[in-house]
Amino acid sequence: MAQGCKTIGVLTSGGDAPGMNAAIRAVVRAGIAAGMKVKGIKRGYAGLLEEEIVDMDSRSVADIISRGGTILYTARCRAFMTEEGQRKGAEICHKHGIDGLVVIGGDGSFNGACKLANLGINTIGVPGTIDLDIACTDYTIGFDTAINTAMEAIDKIRDTSTSHERVSIIEVMGRHAGYIALWCGIANGAENVLIPEAYDYDEQKLIDQIIRQRKIGKTHHIIINAEGIGHSVGMAARIEAATGLETRATILGYMQRGGRPTCKDRVYASIMGARAVHLLAEGKSKRVVAHGDGGFIDYDINEALAMKKEIHPDFLTVGNELIRI
Repeated sequence: MAQGCKTIGVLTSGGDAPGMNAAIRAVVRAGIAAGMKVKGIKRGYAGLLEEEIVDMDSRSVADIISRGGTILYTARCRAFMTEEGQRKGAEICHKHGIDGLVVIGGDGSFNGACKLANLGINTIGVPGTIDLDIACTDYTIGFDTAINTAMEAIDKIRDTSTSHERVSIIEVMGRHAGYIALWCGIANGAENVLIPEAYDYDEQKLIDQIIRQRKIGKTHHIIINAEGIGHSVGMAARIEAATGLETRATILGYMQRGGRPTCKDRVYASIMGARAVHLLAEGKSKRVVAHGDGGFIDYDINEALAMKKEIHPDFLTVGNELIRI
């Protein structure tokens, strides 16, 4: 191991995502293979400040790769947003001999990792979020499982929407990003997809389209609404009042974060977790593991955080050809 990295910690922070356990498992086993001691930090940065730190070995991560959620639990921590909290976190790492840390989470988690790196703790970020909203990578742990979970639910809603000749609005997660909504819109053959990146908030145009399609024989209508647009229940009430058509809203919510991770989430998360350990073994710090150009790469955390994520034009073009965005 380069530059004396002997003990590493791993934590999950922010929203949970299917595949996080696969990443934890990879960190632990790759760390052991590199001759490191590995410690698990429970409940993210909150658990770090409370010293919820446990030794981990290969048996600690046996049979977890197929489980959703995170065995280390996760939490958001306001105290760690302060300089005092960050200094305390670094001191606790030093106290427990942790000279390297793998942080599995999103942009907010990476900000915290950067602060710890500035205080002498080698840190590597691994992108774990179902939202796919981290700009430096075209894959984030949990996205694949989330879109498959949502797709299957929307297929079921379409069946009942068709039977009752309804307008159905299905709200999916994604925070301020429309990736889950857009992917499901294409995969489920929706009539409309509303995403923050493209929606013009012209609800009357949407209503007019529903009326036109009903006149030419369309008996049901599926609208997939991104969380960043929201207000699906109110939208359903307004559409029903304007069209006279039965309209129902379904908010899929946290079911999209749970469930057994897909093969892709298990494999990619494993590679990313192992790569994070390899970077620490090389003495690297303040890096984010990413996927792009067909392979796994890494970026400086500050560079990664400064990037702006935009939906690829091909998705918008095809989306508008097949559905209405």
